[in-house]
Amino acid sequence: MELSKIALSVSPSPTLAIDSKAKAMKAQGIDVIGFGAGEPDYDTPDNIKEAAVKAISEGKTKYTPASGIPELKKAVIKKFMDDNSIEYEQNNIVISNGAKHSLMNSFYAICNPGDEVVIPAPYWVSYPEFAKLAGAVPVFLYTKESEGFEFDIDTLKKHLTKKTKAISINSPSNPTGMIYSDELLTQIAQLAIERDLIIISDEIYESLTYDGIKHNSIVTLVPEVKDRTIIINGVSKTYAMTGWRIGYSATSAKITSIMSNIQSHGSSNPNTIAQYAAVEAITGPKDNVETMRQNFSLRRDYMVKTINDTPFLSCVKPLGAFYVMMNISQTKGKTYDNKVVIDSSDKFSELLLGDYNTAVVPGSGFGTDDHVRLSYATSMENIKKGLLRIAEFTAKIK
Repeated sequence: MELSKIALSVSPSPTLAIDSKAKAMKAQGIDVIGFGAGEPDYDTPDNIKEAAVKAISEGKTKYTPASGIPELKKAVIKKFMDDNSIEYEQNNIVISNGAKHSLMNSFYAICNPGDEVVIPAPYWVSYPEFAKLAGAVPVFLYTKESEGFEFDIDTLKKHLTKKTKAISINSPSNPTGMIYSDELLTQIAQLAIERDLIIISDEIYESLTYDGIKHNSIVTLVPEVKDRTIIINGVSKTYAMTGWRIGYSATSAKITSIMSNIQSHGSSNPNTIAQYAAVEAITGPKDNVETMRQNFSLRRDYMVKTINDTPFLSCVKPLGAFYVMMNISQTKGKTYDNKVVIDSSDKFSELLLGDYNTAVVPGSGFGTDDHVRLSYATSMENIKKGLLRIAEFTAKIK
């Protein structure tokens, strides 16, 4: 029996695998520090939870339109106008089961077999897998840590061929925390217009920026690229609503229609109750968001300084999101505990979790084996404890 070659080509998510293993260890009573999952440690704000309870009590528990309720679409449209100065209509919006679902819909809607999608690396682990599932070919544009994980437009041009269909960008970035400059975003937009390309712009971390730096959407900067750009966003990170699974996309009516059709067959509508909660999240008070952002900034500063003070390790300061890419290249080829050679980010992560009960995500899944990813979306207590364990771990490397 021959099974799907496309499905078999897809790699499992290393972030979910690490998170699952760490949770299994915790269930056994082991004191595990988890730097793996990209999940705020804050609870969903009470006003959002109350909106969900209200929806249940009012009997709003049935099917909705496959692409989402009008109330949520209107809230999303207002958000784009207020925050990004971009004007959309309801036929430009699809509400999905999380931003990940929105991304999958996007790749399915635009890709044909053999199309190429340029993906800057380090990249979020699912981008290349989405491309593969849609029959497309991921083309990686590798960036350098010494250059802030950013690329120049001439390098991007060298990765384009006659088969290039789209460019996938993520700013603020998971995993690097890099934020694209306005200049580069403008150049990408102009290139997309010139070469008739589509841009998938993942902006899920737009509210989590630091040091006075502001996120700018590529469509805000170059309105002419609006109909060939698919903006992806959601409520998971900004409002600590990861488990509610509500994301959304904004693009041309033509692409939106295709995405809506795909979703209607694949999952029907997003969770009805979570949609009503998301309306309150987007339209309600933002005090909790700002508190969370400020605390993330403090945690980031502590993590960056501590890592850079630890032998064999280093990192650059991220400007957004809530991740640090820790450079472990100085540990590779060296021996841990006089018996095991560290030959990869996978081996580094495996030993750290096994011997010091500390979970990080190997960089191999992000396209960089010289790094591991740590999330600072956990308490300062956990961060201090986990980084101390990492220092104890590296002390055994010779």
